[in-house]
Amino acid sequence: MEITLRINGAEHRADVEPRTLLVHFIRETAGLTGTNIGCDTSSCGACTVHLDGESVKSCTVLAVQADGSEITTIEGLAAADGTLHPMQEAFRQHHGLQCGYCTPGMVMAATSLLEENPDPTEREVREGLEGNLCRCTGYHNIVKAVLAAASGDPSSEPSMTPVDVTSGGRS
Repeated sequence: MEITLRINGAEHRADVEPRTLLVHFIRETAGLTGTNIGCDTSSCGACTVHLDGESVKSCTVLAVQADGSEITTIEGLAAADGTLHPMQEAFRQHHGLQCGYCTPGMVMAATSLLEENPDPTEREVREGLEGNLCRCTGYHNIVKAVLAAASGDPSSEPSMTPVDVTSGGRS
């Protein structure tokens, strides 16, 4: 089945099998490898992208379902001159990157979260990112980065609640 997707502003047309997942189209057909495949079960969120402006786990969407849609991946967030998106800069400033595997999905989910709620509390950030897992358990710095991005200054130091180690830092 021939489909056309607009990914990060560029049109990608291909003949795909109906069972092709969007994440595989993005990585293998469009050649954009920033979107990661973490679990293949939609549990981890490493494959999160924006589909027509909505945050989705691209391993749960068939490429044919996205035919005619606009997709934004992690590669599409930075400016054309390489200037990082404020969320990317906040992750860099606050060491929210950890090993980096979950980072693209976290950044995409966090960006979508701030579009829906530009001034979230720490709890709202933690709840908003519940669908994304960091196997390095670096949630504290990720939440800190999202709050800094929300403040409009990616290098700011947001006030944080001490981490409850009995909950694995995911209060």
